Amino acid sequence: MAKTVNVNVHHVTRIEGHGNIVVNATDGQIEKVEWQVPEAPRFFEAMVRGRSYEDIQTIVSRICGICSITHSLASTKAVENALGIEVSEQTDKVRILMHYSEQLQSHVLHVGYLVSPDLFGLPSVVPLAAKAPDVVKAVIRLHRLANEWSDLIAGRTTHPVTLKPGGMTKFPTEKQLRELLERLKNCVGDLTAVAEAVLSVAGNIPDFTRETEYVSLQQDNPPTYTFYHGDITSTDYDGTIPVNDWKTVANEYVSDQSTAKWTKWHRSSYTVGALARFNNNGQLLSPMAKDVAQTFGLEMGCCNPFMNNVAQLVEAVHVVETSIQMIDELLTKGIKDEKVKVSPKAGKASGCVEAPRGILFHEYEFDRKGHCVGADICIPTNQNHAAIQDDFEKFVPEIIDEAEDAIRLKMEMLVRSYDPCVSCSTHMLDVQFVK
Repeated sequence: MAKTVNVNVHHVTRIEGHGNIVVNATDGQIEKVEWQVPEAPRFFEAMVRGRSYEDIQTIVSRICGICSITHSLASTKAVENALGIEVSEQTDKVRILMHYSEQLQSHVLHVGYLVSPDLFGLPSVVPLAAKAPDVVKAVIRLHRLANEWSDLIAGRTTHPVTLKPGGMTKFPTEKQLRELLERLKNCVGDLTAVAEAVLSVAGNIPDFTRETEYVSLQQDNPPTYTFYHGDITSTDYDGTIPVNDWKTVANEYVSDQSTAKWTKWHRSSYTVGALARFNNNGQLLSPMAKDVAQTFGLEMGCCNPFMNNVAQLVEAVHVVETSIQMIDELLTKGIKDEKVKVSPKAGKASGCVEAPRGILFHEYEFDRKGHCVGADICIPTNQNHAAIQDDFEKFVPEIIDEAEDAIRLKMEMLVRSYDPCVSCSTHMLDVQFVK
């Protein structure tokens, strides 16, 4: 039946930042389908110019309150690469533990508070707390654990203070690591409870697929389900690309409907995030994480963007199980004091880690005194914007005969499935001066 549809969502709720959904159809003919990013640009690349290499991570951690550790780690790696600084094995492992704390923190927040209400048919987590109090309490406990894990290693929950080029300002004590180890072991029950709750409503995950290129890090030596080391790969590419060549992957460009740049590699768009990491590295998951993926029927090659949230659950289990092993290794060797001396010099390089939302690139250039003379940052969500638009264009014709409210809800769920951090992604402003 011919129908008129006018979906205009300003702004999508339960995401970070501002994004709009526009779907217009008249007499059954789709006229407009757009994912819009209207948020004001931010200028962190300009803020760090002229600043010392020692100040970079402190400034750029403010890009995001959710992924501040990730930005700090990516920037610190870039600084160290540019200045030719190598870090110890102990520093490396402690930093990865710090990174894992944020992965758990972000994934639990997103799946537990922002996505689950959709699957339970509720408008927010508030009525969900009344309907499934035990599950929400499990989410809260996991979120608190992740926050306090970040406090321990990063110095506070957001905007870490223990990172410095070449090392750490402070390491956790062996006593603190043993206490964290016990808490991680004890949280497995809560992870299981949350996974079972999501599984109980997994039938409400839309059945939608679009052939997609998935981009992430890949670490081959040793083979690792990586969030921190490695080079760039994709499901469309046989091999890897060095991190310093990330611009040949991202190929950023300007879209008229977005204040954030978009990206593309082998297709009109590519996707980053938990599902991308799973599709490229799923065979390397920890045993419990593999079991969770199997329970949900999540298999490598999945092209349903809604399953990104299931991949986030899988990764939450993986980082906990892997962290238990890493802490055992640190305790076996013992925590040692480190004294690091860094001398500034001219250099240019990139650093890369996997944010919860996907692969993140930081690039800096320094003069001989170690002052920043150039910076470029490419955020995971700006790498997903074009993919969201491509999803819209395929998804809308498949659901256009449904009621307008149902269309609106499914489009919002699609956006939320990407776990977008829209504010972080806005780095472009096109100014036209008219005389």
